[in-house]
Amino acid sequence: MQTLNDVITGTIFLGTRLYMQAVNQESTNLHSTAVVLLNTRMLKSISSVKEMVKPDSKAPWGNHFAFLHVSVPQLTNAEIQNPLKFIRKAQEIIQSKRSSFGAYLTAKLLETVKKFRGHETAAKFIHGSLNNSSIAITNMMGPVEKMTLANHAIKGLYFMVVGSPQSLVVTIVSYMGNLRVSLGAEEGFIDSPKLKSCIENAFEMMLNAASATPSNANFLNGHNTSSGP
Repeated sequence: MQTLNDVITGTIFLGTRLYMQAVNQESTNLHSTAVVLLNTRMLKSISSVKEMVKPDSKAPWGNHFAFLHVSVPQLTNAEIQNPLKFIRKAQEIIQSKRSSFGAYLTAKLLETVKKFRGHETAAKFIHGSLNNSSIAITNMMGPVEKMTLANHAIKGLYFMVVGSPQSLVVTIVSYMGNLRVSLGAEEGFIDSPKLKSCIENAFEMMLNAASATPSNANFLNGHNTSSGP
């Protein structure tokens, strides 16, 4: 079973491969690795800050995440004609990584390093792991109701990770039923307008392919997507 996150991540992979193909046909088959960040915090209820900072808190304060190194699938001509095949292939790769002990062990290792060696050592460990990938993808579920800031209604929002070693950073956030995808590209190395166009083309290809199959169209129904700046 494919989740919405699998579809979005697979579509980002598709757009990335389309960009690589547009820049250099030979680069289509080059090995590329993405690091996908996973939230490992178990949210069963909303806790106050006072409760979260307690030593024995069931929902401790701070970030709790793990990351998976995922190989970006190669794109074939058949998959360009039917992008759903590419999405399914990407989903299988992600699912196999997610089902392994890797994500769990990474999360436990980070907690252990942070506990015994401090936050700075943990940050160096994370940076070293991120340095072994070309793309970083992270997403978060945003508010489902409209927010206000200083009595001004917020129409949309996005976030971006800065200072990471990857050439491409993709952030995804939902807000009031809309999904915003933002791209952070290495200046002088990636053609940002062309990359944006390829990502948008990938989502359009995915939408058209899903619309042709009723079951997939129902799965995607109600989810709107917009690209960030």
